[in-house]
Amino acid sequence: MIILIDSGNSRLKVGWLDANNPDMPREPAAVAFDGLDLAALDRWLDGLPRRPLRALGVNVAGDARGAAIAEILLKRGCAVTWARSQPSTLGLTNGYRQPAQLGSDRWASLLGVLSRLPGAHPPFLLASFGTATTIDTVGPDNVFAGGLILPGPAMMRNALAHGTANLPVADGRVVAYPADTHEAIASGIAAAQAGAVVRQWLAGRQRYGETPQIFAAGGGWPEVHQEIERLLADAGGAFGATPVPVYLDHPVLDGLAAMARATAGNPD
Repeated sequence: MIILIDSGNSRLKVGWLDANNPDMPREPAAVAFDGLDLAALDRWLDGLPRRPLRALGVNVAGDARGAAIAEILLKRGCAVTWARSQPSTLGLTNGYRQPAQLGSDRWASLLGVLSRLPGAHPPFLLASFGTATTIDTVGPDNVFAGGLILPGPAMMRNALAHGTANLPVADGRVVAYPADTHEAIASGIAAAQAGAVVRQWLAGRQRYGETPQIFAAGGGWPEVHQEIERLLADAGGAFGATPVPVYLDHPVLDGLAAMARATAGNPD
């Protein structure tokens, strides 16, 4: 058994797989905890059907968090390998000037999307709405072209509330013409997120000469998806193709699963 770990800034997602079982579904079983609740990880490990022998993960929550997770696993005789971005992995080429600078979670999530696609595929975007929003593009040649980083929906909302004297932590509807402060903030956040997605979709279409597929992930997606889908429909109508984003529950774990399968050599 191999443990898969996605240690993010706010959430900890974990799953497991039997990498030597050819009939195992593509997606690992996965659960999510509050990133600070490592006791929940302890309890989850206690409930596993077998003792894991190794773990593969990504950690963007700092060295202290990574060390704490490693200690919990080591109590069970399970060593963890923290995956990092590489110049090339499983056919995906890293287009960053300094490949190691790319966040390991972004790299793993792109591998997760790629593991779902056939060998010949159109370009795609992966928009992940977490603490930060990242919007990354991969071409039909399997080269990661680059991507955007901007504050996620919750961070935008909190920044307005904490950085101003009179603005609240908003909980309003997303509308075209907001008529109160809560609506204005909620609509502004959704518009910013949607505009970034459409910008990259248009840039991808121009770069590759074909319509990119769009995948979405992250806990902030429910807050912004309607505005994103509406704006994409408006933009796509000009080209005769309306892109429909496909939501993925845990692309980082999918990418880790692909890496684990590729390196599995010993029975678990």
